[in-house]
Amino acid sequence: MDKLKILVVDDESRMRKLVRDFLEREGYAVLEAGDGMEAMDIFYEEKDIALIILDVMMPHMDGWQTCREIRKESKVPIIMLTARSEERDELQGFELGVDEYISKPFSPKILVARVEAILRRSNVAVSETMEVGGIRIDKAAHLVEIDGKPVDLSYKEFELLTYFVENQGIALSREKILNNVWNYDYFGDARTIDTHVKKLRSKMGEKGNYIKTSRRRHSRLPPSLSAQRLCSRQRLVEIG
Repeated sequence: MDKLKILVVDDESRMRKLVRDFLEREGYAVLEAGDGMEAMDIFYEEKDIALIILDVMMPHMDGWQTCREIRKESKVPIIMLTARSEERDELQGFELGVDEYISKPFSPKILVARVEAILRRSNVAVSETMEVGGIRIDKAAHLVEIDGKPVDLSYKEFELLTYFVENQGIALSREKILNNVWNYDYFGDARTIDTHVKKLRSKMGEKGNYIKTSRRRHSRLPPSLSAQRLCSRQRLVEIG
């Protein structure tokens, strides 16, 4: 099943990255635009966008005008982001056909929850199950099966395995893993990744060999994690 596409429109690149990371972690494909005009170009090119996250204050074409233009063509769900929380702004958004209104600063987890709730209300099929190399993950039920047998994982072990499977073929730094699995407000030691991976590998039995550990020779280069697509040699992730 193809990933659902979400268009994130915000003139702040850091905000787009934050939202993108959390959405990609949940299995969505994310498109980005830095202003309303760029968003409209993407909107017309991509015919299967499932939802749009739209900032209000942007150069060239603000969120209000962008929303008006989109509503002329489509009823795609729209979540509006704004640094202002005035009642008249919210009323204007709903009058234009905005589905949800979220004020900055916001919790990325809450944003993702709102996205999923809107997609469910819109009857858009959200994939909750992933399967690769004999590993089956049911995100909705929070269950993992390996070769048909249930595996008892802690919450973080489940999140870590899910993140690895969702990011096959993408190079992942420890910092990025911490940011996405332990969230951006985590200030602990990055070595916690090694501890959890060790436990995860142990619980996965033979499938634990999919997770390979390596060390880079150049100490200046930060440790990295590469999630690779499973092939005949069965490697899911390499830790360096």
